[in-house]
Amino acid sequence: MTTSATSRPRTIFARATPPGRGAVAIIRLSGPDTDAALGALTPGRALPEPRLASLRRIADPVSGRVIDEALVLRFTAPASYTGEDAAELQLHGGPAVVAAVIEVLGRLPGLRPAEAGEFTRRAVLSGRMDLTAAEAVADLIAADTAGQAAQALAQLGGRLGRQVEGWRARLIRAAAMIEAEIDFPDEEVPDGIALTVAPEIEAIATEFRACLADGRSGERLREGVVVAVVGRPNAGKSSLVNALAGREIAIVTDRPGTTRDAIEVALDLDGVALTLIDTAGLRDTDDPIEQEGVRRARARAAEADLRLVVIDPETTDPAQAMAEAGVLPGDPIVFTRRDRLAGDAADRLRTVVAGDHPMVLVSCVTGAGMGDLAAALAGLAAGLTGGGEGAMITRARHRAALDQAAAALDAAAAGLTHPLPMLELVAEDLRRACDALGRITGRIDVEHLLDAIFREFCIGK
Repeated sequence: MTTSATSRPRTIFARATPPGRGAVAIIRLSGPDTDAALGALTPGRALPEPRLASLRRIADPVSGRVIDEALVLRFTAPASYTGEDAAELQLHGGPAVVAAVIEVLGRLPGLRPAEAGEFTRRAVLSGRMDLTAAEAVADLIAADTAGQAAQALAQLGGRLGRQVEGWRARLIRAAAMIEAEIDFPDEEVPDGIALTVAPEIEAIATEFRACLADGRSGERLREGVVVAVVGRPNAGKSSLVNALAGREIAIVTDRPGTTRDAIEVALDLDGVALTLIDTAGLRDTDDPIEQEGVRRARARAAEADLRLVVIDPETTDPAQAMAEAGVLPGDPIVFTRRDRLAGDAADRLRTVVAGDHPMVLVSCVTGAGMGDLAAALAGLAAGLTGGGEGAMITRARHRAALDQAAAALDAAAAGLTHPLPMLELVAEDLRRACDALGRITGRIDVEHLLDAIFREFCIGK
């Protein structure tokens, strides 16, 4: 952030709706000069009552020219999004109207354009929301699927923040009992009181481990499940990707090695975001460009959440193709050319494919089996994301901080069970655990974390 964002608060303004032409455009204001700005824009009228939409003419205070007739909403501190005096101007969405109002606001004393995410930054700094809720605002804005939106709303409602603050409060109580024995050894503090907190520390550590053992389901739901489409050249990978996407994403030809670089397409399968990656065909080749494509294909397959192995059963031995693709348990196997296979093909192929691999026969020509494939992928994606239910960790930074807290608690538990407990070290371990939890909600290092998080925001949020 620049110096202007962290010096004495000024009144900020920004468009809160996307740029371009629309029926309505919203401009937000927040800060100590909000009421003065509203008075300048609506001369001769009393300020609107708080939280009551009022129809007002918006005029240039210098020329007196009427710019628009708009709905004005006014909020008084601390009962606003930012915790400051704030307002919204709901204008007609023509570019000329919006530009004229922004130009007037920029001329008013004490006002300046908001920086990215600055409204939410002020909400965090004023205590209107914690850092996890601010992240949820960004996630809700970016949500492409119903599952992502539901997860963001749950976090915005405090699911993660309340849990973390609950853990932190319990650790603070445990630390207080240990500090009491350290600081008041000769007072009326029962001997061994510090040891009574050991079960609570172990209980919290167990809850940490359970939360961390979620298979990254929350992050997968937020970021999308990545599925690498792998197989030999001309197995039908690109045709399959195009069929699932419902449009021509990848080039399809009879010439092997057409796909050289990874091609990505985003899908929404039953509310779960899924990214399909069409990769180069896996084969030995003397072409250096194709060799690089094969190398990248193997790398993307290794990094993906799932590998969708595409096999042409007419030309390829299924067991060999699966071995070449490096499949893992649970990876789906797709046999193409269904329209050219005999009626007992599914039974024959199932004898080759292990039971822990979902298997689908499809035809990209007739569309047969594509619905089954989409349903199978949706089920696998839902399994990897937990359906968005219960997962609290949604970002890598949450996981890293909780890992640090868990490690500190393990050290504290070990210190308490030592034949000669060093209570000072145990107390320090508990402080480290509390600090790690505080970094999740923004109680610790909030300014540093805000800078990183708000790079994701658009102006006006």
